Amino acid sequence: MAIALNALGPSFATEVSGIDLSEPLDDASVRTLWDAIDRYAVLVFHNQSLTDTQLRDFAARFGPLEIGRGALQGGRRRLAIPQIGDISNLDEDNRIRALDDRRRLDSLGNRLWHTDASYMPVPVVLGMLHAVALPPATALGGGETEFADMRAAYDALPESMKAEIDALVAEHDIFWSRGQIGFTQFPAGEREKYPPSLQRLVRMHPGSKRKTLYLSAHASHITGWPVADGRLLLWDLTAHATQRQFVYSHQWNVGDVVIWDNRCTMHRGRPHDEMKPRDLRRATTLDTGSTLEQAA
Repeated sequence: MAIALNALGPSFATEVSGIDLSEPLDDASVRTLWDAIDRYAVLVFHNQSLTDTQLRDFAARFGPLEIGRGALQGGRRRLAIPQIGDISNLDEDNRIRALDDRRRLDSLGNRLWHTDASYMPVPVVLGMLHAVALPPATALGGGETEFADMRAAYDALPESMKAEIDALVAEHDIFWSRGQIGFTQFPAGEREKYPPSLQRLVRMHPGSKRKTLYLSAHASHITGWPVADGRLLLWDLTAHATQRQFVYSHQWNVGDVVIWDNRCTMHRGRPHDEMKPRDLRRATTLDTGSTLEQAA
């Protein structure tokens, strides 16, 4: 069966069928998926059954893989493969984390609109999430993941605003984003490991050749501007970019795999029942250079 695409509402998300991600991909399939990523930015696959090794091997066909901040902290992990991120509410023994658990509180920052690892000098490209276990939906929420199309958001700006912001640079800082929700309990030495990084506010997406906003909860301020003015601009642009017409909300089913392009989307997690297991596994591919080296 050939790979088939079925657009999901907004023009930047599409459902992909006709492919088993647990099987090795040939070069033609990789190219087909890259073309789909460049066109849509968010790909949704259903009914996939992947081991962590298979997820790692699939993701590695799209570039070198990140070892995330959680895995680099050291100590015992629930997941054996360091390139697979543990996006769950479970501790090292598969027990549900307490509401005041430090790692849980850190992960709550993912409910802010953000772009993965934009606080790193060389940020990431693709994010991939595989749903292994999900809690039932409740009044607390269903744990959806929302994605915002930053290309469409840029296109919708007035031309005068585009001219004003095209050359701007923002400082991104993991400690700024976590501080917004009151989390400051970082291990000793953590701040020294992750100093702020500078990123372009507007990027040219290399695949679609469209300009895109590069925003994130990690973005603290605009360099060369008074801090207050820069933060107000970033908040205004984020409010603009996350209007409903720019957003796709993914309602998870076990076996779903979602791929998104961090270069031209933001995303956020939504609330869910914290008393039931929720287990998603993530792989992330690395970029090859700083956004400062790229033309807007």
